[in-house]
Amino acid sequence: MTHPLLLALIPLVADLSRDLPDEERYRRLLRSLRQLFPCDAVALLKLEDEVLVPLSVEGLSPDTLGRRFRLGEHPRLDIIVQNREPTRFSTDCDLPDPYDGLVEGVHGDLEVHDCLGCPLYVQSTLWGVITLDSLDPARFGRVDLGDLQAFSSLAAATVMASERISQLARGFEDQRQLAEVYKRAAGGRGPRELIGQSPVHKRLQQEIQLVGNSPLTVLITGETGVGKELVAEAIHLQSPRAQKPLISLNCAALPELLVESELFGHVKGAFSGAVSGRSGKFELAHGGSLFLDEVGELPLPVQSKLLRVLQSGQLQRVGSDQEHHVDVRIIAATNRDLAAEVRAGRFRADLYHRLSVYPLVVPPLRERGRDVLLLAGFFLEENRARMGLRSLRLSAEAQSVLLAHAWPGNVRELEHLISRAVLKALSMHRDRPRILTIEAQVLGLEEAGFPAKVAPAQAGDVPVIESGGGLKEALDGYQRRLITEALERHHGKWADVARELKVDRANLTRLARRLGIARSQ
Repeated sequence: MTHPLLLALIPLVADLSRDLPDEERYRRLLRSLRQLFPCDAVALLKLEDEVLVPLSVEGLSPDTLGRRFRLGEHPRLDIIVQNREPTRFSTDCDLPDPYDGLVEGVHGDLEVHDCLGCPLYVQSTLWGVITLDSLDPARFGRVDLGDLQAFSSLAAATVMASERISQLARGFEDQRQLAEVYKRAAGGRGPRELIGQSPVHKRLQQEIQLVGNSPLTVLITGETGVGKELVAEAIHLQSPRAQKPLISLNCAALPELLVESELFGHVKGAFSGAVSGRSGKFELAHGGSLFLDEVGELPLPVQSKLLRVLQSGQLQRVGSDQEHHVDVRIIAATNRDLAAEVRAGRFRADLYHRLSVYPLVVPPLRERGRDVLLLAGFFLEENRARMGLRSLRLSAEAQSVLLAHAWPGNVRELEHLISRAVLKALSMHRDRPRILTIEAQVLGLEEAGFPAKVAPAQAGDVPVIESGGGLKEALDGYQRRLITEALERHHGKWADVARELKVDRANLTRLARRLGIARSQ
């Protein structure tokens, strides 16, 4: 009779020679693990700068993949990584479990359960851990930990195969240098992540890698709150300039008189208050990248000077005739339709074409499917640590509500929503519960007037030409209804209506006034 360990290992050995996506390779690994050790939940986590990052899970809430487990905050995981051998925790162990409230189908905590963990070493270096949890306290009582140790060796070979493929794509030395840059860029805590597994998110990451290795100027577009700044950071860190600075400037946050000084610098006495000379963002970014956020807000006079720097690499500080040469890669971002701004005469056409050599669109959150839950998990874990909570989870109904929401404010809205919900949920308990559950009503999406995802247009939604009317009248009526319904959803907030309908607010106001539904703005 074939040994169960051999049955579990055979498919993994076969997979080592196959070209598989990481997600599928890790999914097969966990499936084999559960075949060998039947349990309720398993997870594969990678260690990155004292933080364990879930790469694949089975039997756990989907938001687990978005969580980041800092070792100092999770003693069970800390113990697992410190032992070279597999660790089994006693059923009466009072250490908090990182998966409290996260095992699917469980509405309470995991006070009495069976838990196993094993470190994974790749070439004698700790790579991560695998964990197993069972609701049956006696599940692992007769488990041969030697079998788990043998499985972990092949699991390490599996992850090493995936790592080698990634290293071949980039080159091992480049990968090592990039890891060091990541640490420096975030003060030793690792880079800010672009979290997601949806097809549109994966396409975005592929584009980032593609354009990151090029010298092209990038124009990042997308709605407010989608994470354009994080995309800019990722592009810089993928580029040959990664070890040089990435300097950022929010063009909408400065008065018009100071924008030029911030970009190009100034000399002493150039204007009132200029008591000393200073370098501008361009000079600070020399050799690296300059991120111009909200570039559509730049005044026209500054646009012409920016264009000159992009064309020649030469700039003059405000109040100076001396030329300075700069070598800077520009990454710009805007939530405006710059092509429309060019047509309206508010943005220079030549500058627009200089900036949009490689246009990169960041998808809105409502198009990213279950990425919402991964991001929610990330923000839940942040709030759990910040509030000193033992465990924080979303109810099944709350997860459904998050998936159904339209997210006009995108990832930033989700982040703030989770933080508010945690505070509201805490206020409902006199004593801090072992597991704090975020219920759907605590999210308050309907109370806040946030719209649900817009349903596909129905047959009755198309403009109808009434008797005696024409196409213009039908379109006017249809636009009037769309604007009126959006105003009701957003409680009369014109900025939110313009964002939902994806039109410039000034143009929306003029259209609404013509249609007889707007007061003077």
